[in-house]
Amino acid sequence: MAIPSKGRLVEPVMGLLNYIGIKPQSMDDRALVLPTSWRTLSLIRIRPEDIPSVVESNSAIMGITGLDYIIESGASVNIIERLGFGRGRIVIAVPSGSGINSVDDIKDGFRLATKYVNITNAYFSRLGKRVRIVKISGSAEVMPLLNVADGIVDVMSTGTTLRLHGLKPIGVIMESEAVLATPRELNSDEREFVDKFLILMRGALASNGRKLILMNVPEEDLEAVLKVLPAMEGPTIADVASGRPMKEVISVVPEESIPDLLPLLKKAGAKDILVLSIEKVIP
Repeated sequence: MAIPSKGRLVEPVMGLLNYIGIKPQSMDDRALVLPTSWRTLSLIRIRPEDIPSVVESNSAIMGITGLDYIIESGASVNIIERLGFGRGRIVIAVPSGSGINSVDDIKDGFRLATKYVNITNAYFSRLGKRVRIVKISGSAEVMPLLNVADGIVDVMSTGTTLRLHGLKPIGVIMESEAVLATPRELNSDEREFVDKFLILMRGALASNGRKLILMNVPEEDLEAVLKVLPAMEGPTIADVASGRPMKEVISVVPEESIPDLLPLLKKAGAKDILVLSIEKVIP
């Protein structure tokens, strides 16, 4: 599996793999290939912009990188899962005092510094505008300050970096996030391995932000408790060996609902409430 060796995706990708149960056997920053706790899986650490080409060539049967890098590369790969992290927007940004407030204000010959050459060219071609692309590989934000370019095309998450450099976004070219990609063609063994990984990965992602909640409920209060209790498909209800008619109720609920939910459950009659973490949810 090809994973980013640098950039904003490194930490969430390693967190996801760890959550699934895939643990590198070595974390030497100089190592490009890392064996893992899965005997048949190694991690290849490379630049995120190179991952689409590595996957396309079947040198890796899976790769995690940004959607923006796949579009920019033009690589022929299958995007099989959007991962919900590493979100950002590819934006056009100009100096705040430039007097330019929208893409419509950009004239032919306008200089744009970017590593997203293909994405930028395709976008302005659709608009019928002829801009000059200044290809860079490092930080774009400083280029207008150095008079290398009149504006930039770069990824923006919060906009803080742009503001620090006196820039403002004036247009969005595309939305991006981390994705899982595979080659167009996989043999049966490779497909079986990818399917196994997908089951575990989707289970880990589905469990994120969810808690398992268990409680005892007197039978006469069951209807009131169920009215306030969220559930995925529906709660599990079982008899409790007790001196009075009692039910055990089990459900999976959003983590952010817990502070408001617990008082409501207590008020409705729930007792002995347990809130537990979930490792994976396999639909």
